[in-house]
Amino acid sequence: MFQDSALIKQRHTKFISTVCTTEIVSALKNRKGFATTSSNHYDDVDGNPVEMICFWAEKARVKSCIKGEWKSYKTQQIQLTDFLENWCLGMENDGLLIGTEFDQNMFGYEAEPTELIFEIIQGLKKLEKELSLKKFKGIFDLEQQVKDILS
Repeated sequence: MFQDSALIKQRHTKFISTVCTTEIVSALKNRKGFATTSSNHYDDVDGNPVEMICFWAEKARVKSCIKGEWKSYKTQQIQLTDFLENWCLGMENDGLLIGTEFDQNMFGYEAEPTELIFEIIQGLKKLEKELSLKKFKGIFDLEQQVKDILS
C-alpha cells in the first residue's frame, strides 16, 4: 500500500509540473457532465464520501480511463487559467474535491481545490511563469486572495 501511495503522489507531482508547462488540464465529459467519483479519504458532515471531479495532464492516462462507467466520456481540454479561476475556486465553494491522474483502476490523488491552487502557483513560480488571469492581477494576487479567504 505504501508503494501505491508513493506512486500516486509521484503522479500528482508530475501533474503539477506538466500543467504548469503546458497550461492545459484534461477532463472527461459526456452529455450529462464531467467524470466524478467519490473520495476514499474525505467525508462530508453527514459521513458520506465527498464528491470529486477528476483531471489529468497525461493524455494516455486520461484515455485509459474511458471505460466502465466512463465509457461514454470524451476528453475535454481546459486552459490552466480557466481551471484555476473558475474550476478550482468553484469546486472549493461547492465543497468538491479534485482528483488528479486517476488510472484505469481508479487510483489517484485527492486534493482540496485551494491546496491544488497553491501547488500550481508554486510550480509556476519555479518556472518563473506568469499567467494572464481575468479575475486576478496575476498568480501572486490569486495566491494572496485565496490565503485571505482561508484565514
